[in-house]
Amino acid sequence: MTNEPVRTLASRSRRPAVPQNSYLVGLIGSGIGPSLSPALHEREADRQGLRYLYRLIDIDRLGVGPEAVGDLVRAARDLGFDGLNITHPCKQLVIPHLDELAPGAEALGAVNTVVFEGGRAIGHNTDVTGFAASFARGLPDVPLERVVQLGAGGAGVAVAHAVLTLGAGHVTVVDPVPDRASGLAVSLNRHFGEGRAAAASPDLLGALLAGADGVVHATPTGMAAHPGLPFAASLLHPGLWVAEVVYRPLETELLRAARAVGCAVLDGGGMAVFQAADAFRLFTGREPDSGRMLADIAELAGAAGAAGAAGARS
Repeated sequence: MTNEPVRTLASRSRRPAVPQNSYLVGLIGSGIGPSLSPALHEREADRQGLRYLYRLIDIDRLGVGPEAVGDLVRAARDLGFDGLNITHPCKQLVIPHLDELAPGAEALGAVNTVVFEGGRAIGHNTDVTGFAASFARGLPDVPLERVVQLGAGGAGVAVAHAVLTLGAGHVTVVDPVPDRASGLAVSLNRHFGEGRAAAASPDLLGALLAGADGVVHATPTGMAAHPGLPFAASLLHPGLWVAEVVYRPLETELLRAARAVGCAVLDGGGMAVFQAADAFRLFTGREPDSGRMLADIAELAGAAGAAGAAGARS
């Protein structure tokens, strides 16, 4: 990587990738031990006859902070990795350490996929396309005039862009960090047009949900390591659809509570699969079978949930 400013991918032509049958990729993030990404990628690669190793690079286990992401990206490039996925809390911190950004990643200010090409690190974001594909498949006919989104971190930025791309009239971003919520709202209005987004504090969530068509949950609450509800179940009502980003477990406490009151719901498995499929395509140049990968995640998440339940009983 160079010290020159990060450029968008459109600023220069790209050479086609050299065909190959062996790939080394990885995931950088915090607390990623339970991630299903390695199995999702490796299973699809096996079906396509590829040698494909997917390694976890957990900053917690390494004893380093998120700011070490640049060193880790450089090390992976030097060690011959073909690409990396990037997750919490490094999706935004990684950008200054890249050589180029695809237009979607530049618009978002967040990167979840890095492809090494000709010694250069190129940042992409497949979270937007992943969530959009999952939402269109799982909640195709729900109203989108008034959407509330809880969470404005790396995943939240991507999901908000996806929701507005899908045709939402207005998105209200709620986050306990006011500057983060307002910053995302400003960015969304700049990209999609004034009046399409606003920020609000968590104490207004009850009133917002009462008048909303749907809510997107984009915080870590509900993950295996962060159990619980992101807000009181009493705020749910049958006229509300609920879309979840968390996929471990697929059935979060929020989704269980939403189903109980009659909400249409979308689990986080589809986003995990479609973003992984898009990353797989970027890494290999080959077309993944997202249908097979959806079956994979249902099996993998179910097995993980059963193992977790058995561990809790032992």
